[in-house]
Amino acid sequence: MVHTDERLLEQLAAWRVNGRKVAVATVVSTWGSSPRPAGSMLIVDDQGEMQGSVSGGCIEGAVIREAMACMEGAPPKLLEFGVSNEQALLVDGRLALGAAPADVVEAAAAAARRDQSLTADTSRGRAFLQIFNPPLRLIVLGAVHIAQALAPMAALAGYQVTVVDPRRAFATDSRFPDVAMSGDWPDEAMTALAPDRRTALVALTHDPKLDDPGLDVALRSDAFYIAALGSRRTHAGRLERLRELGHDEATLARIHGPAGLDIGAVSPAEIAISVMAEMTRALRAAG
Repeated sequence: MVHTDERLLEQLAAWRVNGRKVAVATVVSTWGSSPRPAGSMLIVDDQGEMQGSVSGGCIEGAVIREAMACMEGAPPKLLEFGVSNEQALLVDGRLALGAAPADVVEAAAAAARRDQSLTADTSRGRAFLQIFNPPLRLIVLGAVHIAQALAPMAALAGYQVTVVDPRRAFATDSRFPDVAMSGDWPDEAMTALAPDRRTALVALTHDPKLDDPGLDVALRSDAFYIAALGSRRTHAGRLERLRELGHDEATLARIHGPAGLDIGAVSPAEIAISVMAEMTRALRAAG
């Protein structure tokens, strides 16, 4: 699944390579129940082709007219729409580069951690910081039934999913269509995937030989969510084994075990829902 912002930027670059003029409309401020959040983009080329959305359709016509004017030489313009639209947009037909002051860099880093475009006060006045983070990633240890439900759910939520399982009978294309697979041993796969602060890991195999090596690597990374399936008794044994690998109590506390919110989930799909909910809560809390 290609991240929406990434797809728009790739299209913008393709238009520019082909010699087309391009204007970008960006939502810079919203209030109330705005149809699109700050950072949402609409790109328009000089032939009238458009991609993206800034309003869900109610003001696109007016935005496109301003975009065409920018490409014909008009200056960038801040557009404000009424209460029914509840948003403000900046339309710009230029592509500008420049060094940012230190306070802008700091504010941008904070916005990136929150994964939220926003307007901030800087030494140069008010500035809109538009965030283009890489896609979120989910690494699933174990090509089991729960993984079959979890992988497509996570993909719909914008995650790049990789299922890791060296057992060839489990890790098949027929069981996981359109999902990236790794047949490496979990510690090798995890080292190669290099989890970062936009990565989640869920261990599902119930097999210490598979779960523990992957968890060991994850605990030494900046992964924002680490979880493992199993009963409380199983989890207690897991923690003891990880202590023997050198992990202290503060590090072990990062593991959500048993994985998922306690919603009484029974079926693989329900357990996958509980894991997605807990993972989403951890992601937003980390911001």
